[in-house]
Amino acid sequence: MAKKKEIQQLNEVTVRFAGDSGDGMQLTGSQFSNTTAFVGNDLNTLPDYPAEIRAPIGTVYGVSGFQLHFSSEDIHTPGDSPDVLVAMNPAALKKNLSEVKKNGILILNSDTFDLKNLKLAGYPTNPLDDDTLEGYTVFKVPISKLTEKALEDTKLSNKDVARCKNFFALGLMYWLYNRPIDNTIKWIEEKFKKKPEYVEANTLALRAGYNYGDITEAFTTRYSVEPAKLPKGTYRNISGNEATALGFLAASVRSGLPLYLGSYPITPASEILQYLSSYKNFGVKTFQAEDEIAGIVSAIGASYAGNLAITSTSGPGLALKTEALGLAVMTELPLVVIDVQRGGPSTGLPTKTEQADLLQAVVGRNGEAPVAVLAAKTPRDCFYMAIEASRIAIKYMTPVILLTDGYIANGTEPWRVPSVDSLPKIDVKFRKEKEGFYPYLRDEFLARPWAIPGTPDLEHRIGGLEKADIYGTVNYDPDNHNKMIHLRAEKIKNIENDIPLLEVDGEQEGELLVIGWGGTYGAIKEAVAKARTLGYKVSQAHFQYVSPFPKNTGEVLKKFKKVLLPEINLGQLAKLLRSEYLVDIIQFNVVRGLPFKVSDITEKIKEVYGGKNGK
Repeated sequence: MAKKKEIQQLNEVTVRFAGDSGDGMQLTGSQFSNTTAFVGNDLNTLPDYPAEIRAPIGTVYGVSGFQLHFSSEDIHTPGDSPDVLVAMNPAALKKNLSEVKKNGILILNSDTFDLKNLKLAGYPTNPLDDDTLEGYTVFKVPISKLTEKALEDTKLSNKDVARCKNFFALGLMYWLYNRPIDNTIKWIEEKFKKKPEYVEANTLALRAGYNYGDITEAFTTRYSVEPAKLPKGTYRNISGNEATALGFLAASVRSGLPLYLGSYPITPASEILQYLSSYKNFGVKTFQAEDEIAGIVSAIGASYAGNLAITSTSGPGLALKTEALGLAVMTELPLVVIDVQRGGPSTGLPTKTEQADLLQAVVGRNGEAPVAVLAAKTPRDCFYMAIEASRIAIKYMTPVILLTDGYIANGTEPWRVPSVDSLPKIDVKFRKEKEGFYPYLRDEFLARPWAIPGTPDLEHRIGGLEKADIYGTVNYDPDNHNKMIHLRAEKIKNIENDIPLLEVDGEQEGELLVIGWGGTYGAIKEAVAKARTLGYKVSQAHFQYVSPFPKNTGEVLKKFKKVLLPEINLGQLAKLLRSEYLVDIIQFNVVRGLPFKVSDITEKIKEVYGGKNGK
């Protein structure tokens, strides 16, 4: 009879699953995340996988990982260093061991630590037998053999049995952290409903892993993390890409416009196309174009025809869309371009994150071609910024670029599902009256009329050549060109009157303000909170609008003696702020393809303070 295991209460835990790309680590992490969200913890995730479709098996280059930070309190990052590493082979251990906290837990598939895999991972000796793992709590679990034993009576091939070992590991983790397995069993039944043999095998493996934790003498302690005290409501776990897709769907409903997405698949933005393609019942039209240029020009055509038109891409694709984006500026049609930033330049790091497309988004076009640029700060914020980007595009008849990044696009967090009535209504005014109509006549927002082709007596022509003010005919007059250039710039500048002011969290003036934009929000917020507990007087402000900036930006920046700006680039927002407001910015630039660590920003805050604090 197994001894009753002690249950230890924890406030927060960071877990990382790691193994070969074919070991199902992304699926394992996603299922653990969904169950964690179901039991009410706050959470944040970081999927991390190789760019190669068939990375070398057993090598460090082929390791796929999924990190999850969950807590009984409010959290904003996937955690700096894992408390627990589940490594399915030596390469997964080799790649991740240096980041695991000292005294952390290592759960290792001991069956894979043979001479072949050790050599592939670059281990001269077996780390299970030497002092490599000294200082860690190590559990050597024969996951492969135990999975084979659990499935010995099934009809699966040896290859398919081996693919079930991730569910054994998942079941063990469910036991260790006191999580229910019922949700994952329901998912298995739905996922493999046409293949009952897979339902049986994966369920058996999941239960076997859970029961192993319960009966083995190796584990003497289980852990429990209480539900977080979140505002009441209906919650679901959501990724940034899915939130982006749903945000545009909501914008379509709130504007009454049909939604059109013209897109070419590109990592890490492809999921937006995949998600929206499943909403045909809402009238969503998706077009998987043959290239990036076709994607955006089809969206421009859809906008001309009266659709809420969007196109999705990543950095390399945004470069290809540049000329057509200039066409959208010249025709002054509403269009939203979603740029899910990834590591560059060129093909760069396709599956990693970066913030290096900011200057490309703000000024990266030929001629004076201003557009509005927004940036989402968290996975769930992608939903609301998609709606906001749509609102601005329609109201001001302008292209808008919405920046997200690989981290928040693939990462997940709990999202309180809003009621439709709580979302802003987007007013749409199609021009229908013949009297007084001219294609480039402007309203109080400097927006030109949106006249749908086929509207009686409103025939007009648009294109890429310069337009005559008001009349819209092709015009090469120097003074007219100068006027149109200024009108288009003024229209974008005026958006500052229609967006929120920059908010400061903490003291409204003082010694140090830490600012950021986009997906650095969570790391900065937790670092500022940590610095405050150490006695440092630090305030925070975060930019979601970067073209134009909020109207009070200069006023806010000049109220602090020092301004620190962490960016996952070489200082692109710092350049824009310096040139616009003549304010010195202390840059903190780390470009590793990964999100900032809270500890790194905290140390930088200490450095800026000269090591002194308020205590």
